[in-house]
Amino acid sequence: MSLPVQQHRYTIEEYLRIENDSSDRHEYFDGEVIAMAGGTPQHSLIISNIIGETRARLKGSHCRVYDANLRVRVPRKQLYVYPDATVICGPPEFDANDRSQLTVVNPRVIFEVLSASTENRDYGIKFRRYLECPTLDEYVIVAQDIPSVQTCFRQSDGTWLLTPISDLNSQIALRSIKISLPMAEVYAGVEFPSPET
Repeated sequence: MSLPVQQHRYTIEEYLRIENDSSDRHEYFDGEVIAMAGGTPQHSLIISNIIGETRARLKGSHCRVYDANLRVRVPRKQLYVYPDATVICGPPEFDANDRSQLTVVNPRVIFEVLSASTENRDYGIKFRRYLECPTLDEYVIVAQDIPSVQTCFRQSDGTWLLTPISDLNSQIALRSIKISLPMAEVYAGVEFPSPET
């Protein structure tokens, strides 16, 4: 099902109905429904690396990592998104508006791999809304054109600690789930453009 061409503000109920009937995925921002574009092979490889490395390190814990097919709603906000990867600890909690139970509201960690088409949103409205999510303790932003990762960790006093990492020999400390990911593994197989380009 494709969306109408004319501008229209959708209710959450309309969005969920459209999304459940659609073969394409869309995100929802304050009444605006935005179609999701496909990613590059590099983008896909980085996400696969993140999921594989995170899953291996979470074995035996009560936390699970999910791919971009899992829809997340920030509670009390009109934001429905498909993060590149999500970690949930304990059983998933579902959005009361979504009777099909395809939307969770309790992410612990969210990963977003930047792309040219989503970078402004990932650093803008998504970033601000994610930080308002009561269960979210860590937001991880991963560049795909250079080795660069930023973690935003919610500290015990409610403030956020931003940690940038750019050394491929470093570890990405995910404090909220007590694991570390090697930068070299997150970027395994990725070829970065030369500085001239």
